Amino acid sequence: MHPAFSVIFLTTLIGVGQGLFLALFTAQTYALFDLLPQQDSHAFYAHGSILALLFLIGGLIASFFHLGRPERAWRSATQWRTSWLSREVIVLPAFMGMVFLYGLAHFFECKPVLATLPSGIAIDLTVVIGTIAWLLAFALYVCTGMIYACLRFLREWYSSLTVINYILLGGASGFTLATVFAAVAAPELVRFFAGWAIIITLLGLVSRVASLIRNARLKPKSTLQTAIGIKHPKIVQKTQGFMGGSFNTREFFHGRSAAFLRSIKWIFLLTAFVVPVLLLATGLSGVAATELLLLAFVVQYLGLMAERWFFFAQANHPQNLYYQAIG
Repeated sequence: MHPAFSVIFLTTLIGVGQGLFLALFTAQTYALFDLLPQQDSHAFYAHGSILALLFLIGGLIASFFHLGRPERAWRSATQWRTSWLSREVIVLPAFMGMVFLYGLAHFFECKPVLATLPSGIAIDLTVVIGTIAWLLAFALYVCTGMIYACLRFLREWYSSLTVINYILLGGASGFTLATVFAAVAAPELVRFFAGWAIIITLLGLVSRVASLIRNARLKPKSTLQTAIGIKHPKIVQKTQGFMGGSFNTREFFHGRSAAFLRSIKWIFLLTAFVVPVLLLATGLSGVAATELLLLAFVVQYLGLMAERWFFFAQANHPQNLYYQAIG
């Protein structure tokens, strides 16, 4: 497939925003049970929510560059009964709205107690809003991943690993960004976020390598013979029947060499997983910590962009059996 950079930015940016919110709410949940120190609502949770919203808005803006008729974008939500894309279009603004309310409640410290657990722990409004947003965050990961994982004819995507990778890679980048944010706003949480960022990044590495191994073992179900309906054992395509490119050759094939794809694979494995883990671990030593943590996020995000490009490029559309050469 031909990777569209608008979709690459969309999926990586909203993944960071989702992951950052999950990190914030995880910290609040731990603090609720006295496992972490309480943080200032205004300085930490409200500002963190704003940062998450900025990434989500950036992803939403990027999505419009992929639309042929942006003024008709609202129609994409009408097929929610059968389309994962429609479900994503509905869940994304719902999630953004809940993150906004979560940050707003913390900003104005609007925390009326709505329930009390048997242990005496008070459940206030921000916890309820955060729980709803938490559910929507995972629903959004699933919807985004299933847009690709539900396509049977693109066998590289047709796997539960696709959804798992979207969750883990988005979570890893979000927790890495939370580590950077904590270094500025709440230094006592840096080790907590960095520890989880390393764990999730390593889990993402395992999951992504598993998908690479699976895809490398795939054998095409179609051949050139079945594509054109001719059973002759030796068929070589010389031309498509016209002398230039077409929609089919532009949109369903990336046009890069196998060597280029191999180089991108190793680049994203190093920059999205290995280097960020090393930088996070080094940053915890305290030497130029904030700079190293920020570098870890930047390198990881660039690596995830390369990973997402490879994810789209690796999918081999069956029509490429027919449109192999221009002429």
